[in-house]
Amino acid sequence: MHPAPSIIVFTVLSGLGFGLLAFLGLGLPVVTGWTALVFFAIAYLLAVGGLAASTFHLGHPERAVLALTQWRSSWLSREGVFAIAALLVMAAYGAGLVFFQARWTPLGWVGTALSLATVFATSMIYAQLKTVPRWHHWSTPVLFVAYAVAGGALLAGQIALAAPLLLVAGAAQLWVWQVGDTRLAASGTTLGTATGLGGRGGVRSFEKPHTGPNYLTKEMIHIVGRRHALKLRIIGFLLLTVVPWLILVVLPFSHALAGLAVLSHIAGAFIARWLFFAEAEHVVGLYYGAHAPPPSVR
Repeated sequence: MHPAPSIIVFTVLSGLGFGLLAFLGLGLPVVTGWTALVFFAIAYLLAVGGLAASTFHLGHPERAVLALTQWRSSWLSREGVFAIAALLVMAAYGAGLVFFQARWTPLGWVGTALSLATVFATSMIYAQLKTVPRWHHWSTPVLFVAYAVAGGALLAGQIALAAPLLLVAGAAQLWVWQVGDTRLAASGTTLGTATGLGGRGGVRSFEKPHTGPNYLTKEMIHIVGRRHALKLRIIGFLLLTVVPWLILVVLPFSHALAGLAVLSHIAGAFIARWLFFAEAEHVVGLYYGAHAPPPSVR
């Protein structure tokens, strides 16, 4: 799939923002007044900024509000409903902390649930797509939620929680890469099954369906060199998990190092999320002979 920058920014930033809101709803960290305002400002800048970035991928951004009307059948619509509900609930909860130094615990729990539900709904937009076998698996929501929780703990300054959660997110990412590489082949989808001609024998394209690029080749097909993908996986994993974990666990604590851990994690998340889209094989690519074996296969 084409790794659109707006969607990458959206999924990374909104995941971090709602992850931080989830921890704030649980009372972590224990803050009130201006300190609470700073934490909520960071969370809202990330969450709202990510949601705003997603509109740049729409042909008609002014119609985005119409997506909210399809919540019964659309995960995109459910994501919007959950996001708005989470932001409103957490705004009320944050107001109690900032202006009244009051912690309305039940409201915070509701905000935490809605924040995580938003991340889950985002992940299901991709996990529901049968045409992208790499995504069409329960591991996709697990990965999205693991990123949000690990990043949220890191931004909330919860070192005791962030350190193991970073390892969990890193392990989930390694596993998703490993099993994802085989999912297209395991799906049994081939040019023969796609055309319905497989029963007649081996099917191959005599020539490409189009002489030039079109919408399908631009949006649904993106080829990453096997060596480049492997390098990016290594760099992404190191920045996402290893570097921030070492900073939190091995080095003596300081706010400067904690900030470096956050920046490293975010950089790794952007690289891994770029690969999430760039390595995803849409079955339409079979018509164009676009899908070669993944890095771990040959």
